[in-house]
Amino acid sequence: MSQPNRRRFLGASALSAAAIALPASAYGRILGANERIGIAYLGTGGRMLDRNSHIPIITRMKEAGKPVDHVGVCDVWNGNDDVKRGLYPAAQACGLNPDDAKHVTKDYRKLLELKEVDVVCIATPDHWHAKMSIDAAAAGKDVFCEKPMTRTIEEAQAVVQAMKKYNRVMTVGVQSMADPTWMTAYDYIKKGKIGHVAQAQTSYYRNSAVGQWRYYKLTKDMNPKTIDWDMFLGHAFEVVKGVPIGPKMDFDRALYGQWRCYWPFGGGMFTDLFVHQTTHLIAAMGVRYPARVVGAGGIFLEYDGRDVPDVATVVADYEEGCQLIITATMINRYPIEEVIRGRLGTIKFVKGGFEIIPDNPAGGAGIPARLEDRIKGEMVKCEAPQGWDGDTKALWENFFECVRSRNRETLSTPELGAAAFTTVALGVQSYREGQVMGWDKEQNKVVPGNGHWAAGWENRSRSGGKPNHIMGWEAGDAGCTLSPPAYQKLAGPWVDGKDPAGA
Repeated sequence: MSQPNRRRFLGASALSAAAIALPASAYGRILGANERIGIAYLGTGGRMLDRNSHIPIITRMKEAGKPVDHVGVCDVWNGNDDVKRGLYPAAQACGLNPDDAKHVTKDYRKLLELKEVDVVCIATPDHWHAKMSIDAAAAGKDVFCEKPMTRTIEEAQAVVQAMKKYNRVMTVGVQSMADPTWMTAYDYIKKGKIGHVAQAQTSYYRNSAVGQWRYYKLTKDMNPKTIDWDMFLGHAFEVVKGVPIGPKMDFDRALYGQWRCYWPFGGGMFTDLFVHQTTHLIAAMGVRYPARVVGAGGIFLEYDGRDVPDVATVVADYEEGCQLIITATMINRYPIEEVIRGRLGTIKFVKGGFEIIPDNPAGGAGIPARLEDRIKGEMVKCEAPQGWDGDTKALWENFFECVRSRNRETLSTPELGAAAFTTVALGVQSYREGQVMGWDKEQNKVVPGNGHWAAGWENRSRSGGKPNHIMGWEAGDAGCTLSPPAYQKLAGPWVDGKDPAGA
């Protein structure tokens, strides 16, 4: 399998005048080995305040003597002690004075002006991720941003460009990237252990009687007096010039507290759940941006006013000659196996690592096996982070190490985050528009699908796997690896009535 061309993965979208203007004194400083790293938290919901989430993890690091500290918090809602969410519960959790308007605020820009802030952690609704990340980078801050990295594909390209432009360190909060399993599998694939990779599959199945994301509690004190509704919506802000990051809409508690159910603020399970699995699988496969994506599904049961489907599947095809299938339903828990299939074997991901299950193409065609019995292979063990907060904590530890060393190659880079997000976001676009979507690798933009994809493979087949102009194959791509039987020489067109085999 050919290795991906790194130049394909980098965004080329121009940044708008979205970054705020800040004085030179606000720009980031170079940190010494034992110098304190000050962290500001933007968006203080469950992913910030739950037991295995960011603020408690950093608090435990601080209590253990690590040179990290809580510096500021920002949220558009005052908060509620019952659900332990929002601005003032976060200030209390961080040991900050709730009356300190410089460090406890509903306007994130105030925190970016503070010299004592070195890092921002972003866990807002998706539509704010790009704007805050870019503004933080322009202010000289490094960024730990929850997944998905952005809400739109154009924003993802803008974030990649901003992190390069301002030379900032960024981690995208896909917890599974702290597990070495995926890169160990990639090393096996690079060494040809399973032959040419043809297909991978992954899933994210759930079932909830109240409906996916409706389990986020709504309270009466979520109202226009306690929530800065216009700031939440973001209709006065933009990343891509002329495109507000959010709409102007009437206040609705469900839009605020259960925003994942609505397209203006996120991408449903495509971007909230699929992006987890997509990120680590494309890292393991060694691919990034797909050439062609189809999204399917629908709202087949959860008729509660939501926009986003409860059953969905994304099929992504790659120029490297492989396919990724991501599928799920929110109305049944039974999963499929997470595997990468190659010509000579299959990598099956299991707890504690993965199994290598050999395959022999010389066996010939037959009826596909049914999985009445589990197929086991050779186990490759990987030491994953331990404990209920292990993966998130490991991401933070790696991030802090990269912040101090100025190494932009974190465990979960914005380049990887943009590629994974683009894959699932193309699925959203395909599902909503009812057409196949493509990705132009030269211009880094979405294009409508067309017949060139199938034609390219058909032409390559007729040429015996040699490079052709339609698909743009690179010189090192492998040709046909079949071992045709002798009688296959009898194939071929009879030009002017002559048998090509000379029979």
